Amino acid sequence: MLLVLSEEQKAHLGCLPRVGGTAVGELGRLAVELLRRGAAPRAYEAAARKLNVGVDTIQHGVEGLTYLLTESSKLMISEVDFQDSIHVLGFSDELNKLLLHLYLDNRKEIRSILSELAPKLPSYHSLEWRLDVQLASRSLRQQIKPAVTIKLHLNQNEDQTAQVLQTDPSTLLHLIQQLEQALGEMKTNHCRRIVRNMK
Repeated sequence: MLLVLSEEQKAHLGCLPRVGGTAVGELGRLAVELLRRGAAPRAYEAAARKLNVGVDTIQHGVEGLTYLLTESSKLMISEVDFQDSIHVLGFSDELNKLLLHLYLDNRKEIRSILSELAPKLPSYHSLEWRLDVQLASRSLRQQIKPAVTIKLHLNQNEDQTAQVLQTDPSTLLHLIQQLEQALGEMKTNHCRRIVRNMK
């Protein structure tokens, strides 16, 4: 799977040949630090003084490298695909090797940082349900009004919460059909390929 870069990202990465091969390692370190701790303007200024280039050049280079490394790590791009993805930038072989080395060295760490940044969603624990049917009321003697009440127990961050939902049977049947359709979609080759690349 190849990584597709926009024109803006290509422009940001275009500063890498100008700063030189030795500076790419420094920019890569700043890109990983950006993921770990957030933006650090002072670090950009220090790197700009050290490398004798503008702060904007350093910032654009770090942003471009951050995008390249995070997207490649997210998709678990192979070495060959990574090289093919950066080949369109027209860099020298030495710079391409430096970028590949930077990607391979930091891939696992970037994936762990991204997994920590992902929101922790609640998970299923148990389900209770009840079917209520209203047969009559004061104004209507013969009326059948069914309602399904569902109590969903969820685990989130070692805490257990409960959500109470109430619906009519036709809406519940439609929801079941949609969920079964989604489960069927997960068995297709396309979805299996996507899930395999996400791991």
